[in-house]
Amino acid sequence: MTFYDEVGGHETFQRLVDVFYREVADDPVLKPMYPEEDLGPAADRLRMFLEQYWGGPSTYSEQRGHPRLRMRHVPFRVDPDARDRWLRCMRAALDEVQLSPLHEATLWDYLERAAYAMVNTMDSAEAGGRPTLATRPAASSPASAEGTTETP
Repeated sequence: MTFYDEVGGHETFQRLVDVFYREVADDPVLKPMYPEEDLGPAADRLRMFLEQYWGGPSTYSEQRGHPRLRMRHVPFRVDPDARDRWLRCMRAALDEVQLSPLHEATLWDYLERAAYAMVNTMDSAEAGGRPTLATRPAASSPASAEGTTETP
C-alpha cells in the first residue's frame, strides 16, 4: 500500500489542494504569481503532481512529462517571503485535512524541503515586483528551454 492509499487517495489530495488554493487566492504576494484568474488549472497540476509523487496515478507525467520543479519555478521570484507564504497556505491545508500524526509529519517534511528548494532569489520583491507566466522575461537559460514553465 502506498502513502497515497494510506492517506485516502484522490479525495485527500483534492481536499489538500482545494484548501491550499483557497488560501493562495487571498494572499497578495502569491496570487499574482498565477496568470490565470481561475486557479483551477494550477490546482489540477499540483494535485496530479502530489498524487503521483506519493504513489498515486501517473497522470502528471502522462500529461506534462517530468516534473522538473526547479526549472518550472525559475520564471518566478521565489524569495524567502514567498516561500514562507506558500508554507503558511500549505500548513492551513494540511491542518484542515487532518492526517494521522505520522502521515502529517511525513508530508510536511517533504513540503518544507520542496519549498526551501524552490527559493531562487534572496532579493526583495519590492524592487521590481514578481513576474508571472504572462510577464516573465523571454527564456534565455538552458533550463528554461527544456520545457514549459508552468508551475506544477
